[in-house]
Amino acid sequence: MIRFFLRMIGLFSLAAAFILVIYDGTKSIASNAVILTSVRALWDTLNAASLASLQPLLEQSGVPSLWDPVFTTFLSWPSWAVLAVLGIVLIVLGRRRKPLIGYAR
Repeated sequence: MIRFFLRMIGLFSLAAAFILVIYDGTKSIASNAVILTSVRALWDTLNAASLASLQPLLEQSGVPSLWDPVFTTFLSWPSWAVLAVLGIVLIVLGRRRKPLIGYAR
C-alpha cells in the first residue's frame, strides 16, 4: 500500500515537472531568452505565507546558517528539476523488489 502511494506521488511529481518544463519553454520562446521558474517563485505562487514563516523557524532552530547558504541555494534551483528528481526518487523507492532466483539470499 505504501509502495502504491510512493509511486503515485512520484508520478504526480513527474507530471508537474513536465508541465513546468512546458511552461518555462513557452515563456522562453515568447521572450527570446531562457526563463526558468525557481522553487522560490513556485512556492510564492502556491503559498507565500508558509515561505515567509519558514525563515524565522529555520533561524530559531539552533542552526542559523541553515537558511542562508543551504536553503536559499535550494530556492534558486529550477522547480522542474527539483520535482523531477523528487519524482524519480519516489518511484524508485516504491518499486517492487526483484524476485530472488536460485539460492541468492
